[in-house]
Amino acid sequence: PHRGGTHPGQIIMKRLLFILGAVLAISLYAAQPNILLLTVDDMSGDSVGVFGSKLANTTPNMDKLASQSLRFAHAHVTVGNCMPCRNVMLSGLYSHNNKVEGFYQVKDPGWPHLVDLMKRAGYFTGIRGKVSHSAPYQPYAWDADLDTLPDGSKGHIKDPKSYGISTTDGIAKAKAAGKPFCLVVNISDPHKPFWSKAKGGGKDPYTPSRIFKASEVPIPGFLFDDPQVREELALYYSSVRRADDCVGQVLAALKASGEADNTVVMFMSDHGMPLPFAKTQLYHHSTHTPWMVRWPGVTKAGSVDKEHMISAVDFLPTILDITGTPHPKHLDGRSYLPLLKGGTQEDRDHVIKEYNENAGRSRDPMRGVQTKKYLYLFNPWSNGERVFATATTGTVTYRRMVDLASSSKSLSARLDLYKHRVPEELYDVTKDPDCLVNLINQPKHQAELKELRAKLDAWMVRSKDPMLEAFRKRENAGFVEAYVQKLEKESSARRGNKPKRKTGLIKWTLPKNITPGQPVKLTLAHKIPKRLKEQLLHVTLKDGSGKRIERKVLKASGTGEIEVQFDVPKDLQGNKVSFAAFIGVDFSKNLQLLNSKSIDLK
Repeated sequence: PHRGGTHPGQIIMKRLLFILGAVLAISLYAAQPNILLLTVDDMSGDSVGVFGSKLANTTPNMDKLASQSLRFAHAHVTVGNCMPCRNVMLSGLYSHNNKVEGFYQVKDPGWPHLVDLMKRAGYFTGIRGKVSHSAPYQPYAWDADLDTLPDGSKGHIKDPKSYGISTTDGIAKAKAAGKPFCLVVNISDPHKPFWSKAKGGGKDPYTPSRIFKASEVPIPGFLFDDPQVREELALYYSSVRRADDCVGQVLAALKASGEADNTVVMFMSDHGMPLPFAKTQLYHHSTHTPWMVRWPGVTKAGSVDKEHMISAVDFLPTILDITGTPHPKHLDGRSYLPLLKGGTQEDRDHVIKEYNENAGRSRDPMRGVQTKKYLYLFNPWSNGERVFATATTGTVTYRRMVDLASSSKSLSARLDLYKHRVPEELYDVTKDPDCLVNLINQPKHQAELKELRAKLDAWMVRSKDPMLEAFRKRENAGFVEAYVQKLEKESSARRGNKPKRKTGLIKWTLPKNITPGQPVKLTLAHKIPKRLKEQLLHVTLKDGSGKRIERKVLKASGTGEIEVQFDVPKDLQGNKVSFAAFIGVDFSKNLQLLNSKSIDLK
């Protein structure tokens, strides 16, 4: 018998256990695929070749990735602006639940971020680009901020090569840590400044692999053909091509690392192009995103899902299921893992959209629901007077629209819609993806409208949307306006601004009987203190949908009454009208606002 020391059988057993443990560790590593989320900034879905671009050779690298991936024909983000959208993706929660409704820090969000969940699952996490917009507060606990390159310099946001370097660096850091990686690489293009317009002036050194000419670019249906618009679109499409160059660099770095076969690549845009009626909106082209997934051995190369609708809110739960990571207690999104494996899912016939606030912290809340055929939008901020604050008023295209509106009836109407919108919109996106013809009052679409409103109502209840009561009381203009003003005051308080005081400067007497085709009069009594001197009174007649029919601007001072007359159209849609009035130089600086309830025509 063996005396003293370790028995040979024990030694063999320990060695076997060690080998088995190593094999299990390797198997576990292999069972956890790497994750690479690759996004571009401010790019419309149909700017990508395989997603319907009308301009040849815009995106050869994205098209190549699509040939290796499953792509979704009906994928949408929830909102057409950056920080809210990215936090929806990385939280699995709608904006009113993750609290990142605008561009401000939320120090105690109360939910686990992608970073937290993936680190718990044993992943190395890294991010390049849009760092401050990709978490509720800064700094967030990524393992690596890849904006800093290995040589200590900062990667330029418009430099394609730097994205490849960052990707290589992130993968190397993960290998050094002995962990699978979860990298989020956010490419800046085609976000403004477009190519050739270097920030701060000077020459742009990062030239796209192809530069497009104004004469060859397509004009989106929601814009208009004009030489200056074409020039801006040429810069946009050239910037799309540079974004594609960045994609090529990232995927080449992944391939060179030897990890491509064990990496799930998800590609998408955070929202539509940075031009009017796309960015900072909820229209079809605002949210439609070119979402594709390449998972070697799982997704079918070159396949297209034309059946199911997926949303940005579904990103996180899907990643958790791909990696076998437990879900947190609450998620609004739903994993679409079965679709990646070629299966089907029920209840994927619509997506929800939610907008609250822009980068300038202007509060203009909107909600929407889109099916494959229809898009319904609810815009409670729209009262015929308030001007929507968007991110695209600084564009050449917007300024050109303003210049031409005085001589073009159609562009004048588009400019009015851009600024003021209407409380509700309905579009047939199969026939009108550019959302040009509002069907909200057309009789033959009322059944579909009722169904879409019901879907939105049910979602509001399910997600505990605080806008529910305002939506249900949408016919009560006064209630809705009070709700929006409450949100504006909360936003002002967050910025440290004092809210406006209510005053008794104006009162009105509304007509009791209004007849189509006949003039109607209302009386405004004013009591304006001497210190305010002469003021402007803006009085508006609106139709049943809240769209402005006519506005009159009058001057008033001291105490007195002013009679205002409007001509009521004969063929008025909705058979109702309402009035609005405010005092001040413009709506954003108004001293007092009045909104009437809807009045039935006799």
